[in-house]
Amino acid sequence: MAFKDLAEAIDSDKTGRDRLIAVYIGVLAVLLAVCGVGGGNAMKDATARNIEASNTWAFFQAKNIRRHELRLQIAEFEVMLAGQPELSAAARALIEDKLTKYRADEIRYTSEPDTGEGVEELKVRARALEVQRDRAMVKDPYFDYGQALLQIAIVLASVAIITGGTILLVLSGILAGLGTLSTLNGFFLFFSGAFL
Repeated sequence: MAFKDLAEAIDSDKTGRDRLIAVYIGVLAVLLAVCGVGGGNAMKDATARNIEASNTWAFFQAKNIRRHELRLQIAEFEVMLAGQPELSAAARALIEDKLTKYRADEIRYTSEPDTGEGVEELKVRARALEVQRDRAMVKDPYFDYGQALLQIAIVLASVAIITGGTILLVLSGILAGLGTLSTLNGFFLFFSGAFL
């Protein structure tokens, strides 16, 4: 009878331990899912910011080319006015009107704060988008490492249920802690390691 009670007590303790490990594995699975979502979002964000930055730089280049065309036209008209004193008053007036318009357009292409589409504003916007892209790209490897560590922790905890080993459970806990830290770092960038 005493052996039977002892065997039942051992089985009862093992069942309770296994249930706690199962809950622990469930928590790790949730953390793994959150990590996967964070990693996916980081890459989507990096890709979206890269596309936006590329489009903004293309718009910048188009505006800058147009601005340079205006500058060339302004220079050509100035040379024409200086080099051809025999121009009629009507021709001079027409060229000076064009010069006034082109100079105003050149200034507007350089800086257009009301629309944010001047060359200077576009440059600032494109650089800001590149910073956002780079930050998202720095975050992504932390999610990758977090996923790997959490997956290994889940496997070790599962093996600990089967073998009853405590060392595997402790190792699983250490890896889960590192995986969680890596995941949190992916979201908040507490630190950025040179080893990545």
